[in-house]
Amino acid sequence: MQEQNYKNHTRYIPAWHIVTTLLICGLLGGSIFNLMNTEPSNHYSAALIVLVAIIFVLVFWYARWFAIRAQDRAIRAEENFRCYILTGKPLNPALRLGQIIALRFASDAEYAALAERAVKENLSQKQIKEAIQNWKGDYHRV
Repeated sequence: MQEQNYKNHTRYIPAWHIVTTLLICGLLGGSIFNLMNTEPSNHYSAALIVLVAIIFVLVFWYARWFAIRAQDRAIRAEENFRCYILTGKPLNPALRLGQIIALRFASDAEYAALAERAVKENLSQKQIKEAIQNWKGDYHRV
């Protein structure tokens, strides 16, 4: 596995992000087109196909959304514990979730100072990641 850094740390899965999105959008569009152009005797079946397409859209969206929310909770807990181990204090409550998520890539040596700087300067997630000198990869993301 390639070593992570700021330039390659995002996870992108073409089969999920492109292929599945296009297939579901095609199904939804095609089913709506079918509903609009079908004979009146087939409206019920065409409407059910549109409903199935809408269900696919919702499942596609929420499957990813729920996984990300669960991962965010785990990251918050892990980083709170890490901060406590490194500094003897829990995470600063002023840190936003995005800042905490970005801090997980910081090495132990720069963690406390970067967390303090993130609060004082209200750094964005991107700014925190760019400020990291020694990148600590996260190879277990969803």
